[in-house]
Amino acid sequence: MSRLKRITPFLIPSFADIMFVALFFVLSFSVNKELLIDCDTGYHIRAGEYIIDTLSIPRYDIFSFITPPLAWTAHEWLSEVIMAAIHRVAGLTGVVIFFSFIISLVYYLMFKIIRVYNGNILAASFITLLVLMTSQIHWLARPHMFSLVLMVVWYYLLDKYQYQHEDYLYLLAPMMLLWVNLHGGFIAGFILIGIYLFGNLAIFITSEDSKRDLHRQKAKKLGLLAVVCFLVCLINPYTYHILLFPFKLVSNKVLIDHVLEFMSPNFHNLSVKFFEFFMLLALALFAISRIRLNIIELTLILLFTHMSLYSARYIPLFAIIVAPVLVRQAEPMLEQSGGKFISFLKKRASNISTIEASAKGYLWPILAVVLVAALVAKGKIEHSFDEKIKPVAAVEFLKKETLHGNMFDNDEFGDYIIYAAWPKYKVFFDGRSDMYGTDILKEYFKVKEFKHGWEKIIEKYDITWIIYNANSVFSRYLLQNDDWSLIYADKVANIFLKDMPENQRLIEKYSNVEPVIEKDTEDEPDK
Repeated sequence: MSRLKRITPFLIPSFADIMFVALFFVLSFSVNKELLIDCDTGYHIRAGEYIIDTLSIPRYDIFSFITPPLAWTAHEWLSEVIMAAIHRVAGLTGVVIFFSFIISLVYYLMFKIIRVYNGNILAASFITLLVLMTSQIHWLARPHMFSLVLMVVWYYLLDKYQYQHEDYLYLLAPMMLLWVNLHGGFIAGFILIGIYLFGNLAIFITSEDSKRDLHRQKAKKLGLLAVVCFLVCLINPYTYHILLFPFKLVSNKVLIDHVLEFMSPNFHNLSVKFFEFFMLLALALFAISRIRLNIIELTLILLFTHMSLYSARYIPLFAIIVAPVLVRQAEPMLEQSGGKFISFLKKRASNISTIEASAKGYLWPILAVVLVAALVAKGKIEHSFDEKIKPVAAVEFLKKETLHGNMFDNDEFGDYIIYAAWPKYKVFFDGRSDMYGTDILKEYFKVKEFKHGWEKIIEKYDITWIIYNANSVFSRYLLQNDDWSLIYADKVANIFLKDMPENQRLIEKYSNVEPVIEKDTEDEPDK
């Protein structure tokens, strides 16, 4: 009996365990391929393989035919190496499962952190679930997921130092060393340190004498930490250039105005509705709460709200940042509230918290990971790019044939071509929009949007064949243009050859190809 009592706490799943297992299973067994909706995953894998094979990190573009090769800051090189290593062992399925684990870990940690601030487990579960639903807008098998994990931990350590006087700041420097080599989101770490530093300086200047020394010491330590993290940031293949990269990215107006994930959120989109609800809930709670936001909380909320409204890609960061502030405001309100329903929730939450407190270990998350890994090994779980929306069949055609000369493609097609057909084919454009620079971006969008002068861009880059969305305006124009011949068509992609002597054999071989046009659609915006 005593042995059973010792084992029982390890068998009871905590709320965090349940959340992790449920999310991990949903993502791992998903048939909708949500994490692969963006083909950037493909070029990240191939970049990582290049680094592993050559033991060198590229400083110039290796995937595009544009000459001279463009300077390329492969700021996600370590993420790409990890993705490539997993891909070699378990293929694309392994990459998806790995990022399913990373995403599940983010919200597992988020729940654990929220529980530190909130005694009501039901309220903590609700807020964590809301953070989860709000964040799913940018769940992809891409390097930025590493930033989410590091952001959650980084934020928590700063909060513990600020409000609980527990000093684990020594962990931030090694975390920054990892972060700066994983993803450009490392700049968020500096933003957070800067906000806490600013807050402590403001309190030091405006507070009473009894508090001045404490906040002066905190500001001093945070300032020193910022310097150390800055120096650590220089330990990367591009040294100080990596610090300039995020600023070059957000200052590229053409990129910000044309690429979907950099645009402001569209509140008519169903996937943004949770963000809208979260933001309105936070505003309502802050308005009726008797507890004033301190300068740090106010700055965090204002800055990350601005960022999320400016660009949809920052919505997950907004949710992560606002959640702990929200629970600190909500907890006193719940404690002071009465009524039968609230009392019932409090009692139920207390009972659940008692059971939760007895749960120990990580048995259920470990079992979930082992089970999914076993199913992957047996081929029971498979993930791939969706051939209904990605040019899978068209690229298989390209691999069987040999098309000479330079192509024109859109960014999503370019990403998949890099994954499936590089180095046989080099693209005109792909998801590394930041690398191509303003001039090439303008040229790309001039052709993509079918603007006046697009033909000159085609001539400038000596384009001899085009692979493009089947139902786009551009494809329909090329179908009517005698200078271009259709040699491949399916529901996703068309391939056109320029009418020139070198292409006559293939043009004649596929002269009977007919376009597949299902419905009227417009070109999709870039991701």
